[in-house]
Amino acid sequence: MGGLAGATIIYLIASGKPGFELGGFASNGYGAHSPGGYSMFAAFVCEVVMTFLFLIIILGATHSKAPTGFAGIAIGLGLTLIHLISIPVTNTSVNPARSTSQAIFAGGAAMDQLWLFWLAPIIGAILAGIAYKFLSPEEK
Repeated sequence: MGGLAGATIIYLIASGKPGFELGGFASNGYGAHSPGGYSMFAAFVCEVVMTFLFLIIILGATHSKAPTGFAGIAIGLGLTLIHLISIPVTNTSVNPARSTSQAIFAGGAAMDQLWLFWLAPIIGAILAGIAYKFLSPEEK
């Protein structure tokens, strides 16, 4: 609901410009709907890996042995880097709610391709959870 509320606010602001056209509305996509024309496979790999890395950052930054007070910095900078890498590929999802809210406004191909932007982040998150069990120090 938060993603949809955010997309609605963006729509209300953007539609106030004369000549506004809805277009892709920063929706996620692959193939012809990718900002850089990347294939479905490339988009899938990108989203799995970026979500995996994002979750590893979150889990590490919020671990009980991590320095307190710095999680937001690590997570924010990590997400910035993830966006810089993946906006040209898919417009960056790493969050099914973000993808869904934009696809609702964009419709068409954004809705048709939405399955990938649910599946890839879920797989990336599961892999990160499994990997983190082996990477993280023991809790105390």
